[in-house]
Amino acid sequence: MAVPALLPAVPASPVAAAYARLAEVFPGLRIQELGPGERAPRGGGWVGADELAAGGPALDAFLAWDNAQVLRDYGRQARPDVVASFGLHRYAWPACLLVTIPWFLHRRVPRIPVGDVAFQRALGRMTVRIGEFACLPGDPAATLPGARVVPDEEALRAEARDALSEHFGPILDGFGPRMRRGRRALWGMATDEIVEGLWYIAHLLGEERRAMTELEALLPGTTKPYVGTAGFRELTGPNGESLPTRDRASCCLFYTLRPEDTCVTCPRTCDTDRVRKLTPA
Repeated sequence: MAVPALLPAVPASPVAAAYARLAEVFPGLRIQELGPGERAPRGGGWVGADELAAGGPALDAFLAWDNAQVLRDYGRQARPDVVASFGLHRYAWPACLLVTIPWFLHRRVPRIPVGDVAFQRALGRMTVRIGEFACLPGDPAATLPGARVVPDEEALRAEARDALSEHFGPILDGFGPRMRRGRRALWGMATDEIVEGLWYIAHLLGEERRAMTELEALLPGTTKPYVGTAGFRELTGPNGESLPTRDRASCCLFYTLRPEDTCVTCPRTCDTDRVRKLTPA
């Protein structure tokens, strides 16, 4: 007799598998989903994204950690705007992955308003409450509460851009006054964090090239408030090998501490130095 085809199992959460895979390849970040009515952690080093966005005492305490780290590791006092830039990077890099990893791995885009995210950087932990998410037609998760089905890949990319801008708009409002940068420069930093976080994790997943292609489509350079494209390009190594790199839309200001030691994707780093840094010893 005929055996009916098995339907794909409906996941319990649209993002749990993606966050679990992230933890496997990058144990330095673990993301916990909060259930309905479950309160986000506070105290003990935890800070809510909404507290950072408010720009008050919680942000002061958050940036005090960066200031102490600079003094400890580099033996000198950084300018306040440099400290704030480091602090934004250390929050934004993992926070971007809340959206980009489920999108990249499973084509699901969660909404993460600042009131639903908390961060404990010393432990490498984040909590998030997923109320809504977008997915494509035919996704088994489309029947879950909060699902919104969009017609195609470009619509899903638009959802990813919107989810990230919804989160980072308030975050940049909180950090902005400390950073002495205009709005365009702040969104340039956010653009860089989106690209470099997923690019790095995709390398660990063995899918670097696919991530580069996906990020180029996500950030084509015409999607405000984001600044510039994904910025990827290829260099040639000493043995003719291809060395992927990119040009950042912003500067992290690390050069103010060590002028001789710029980041490999920094606009200040020439291609000769990039090849040297990217070539294995």
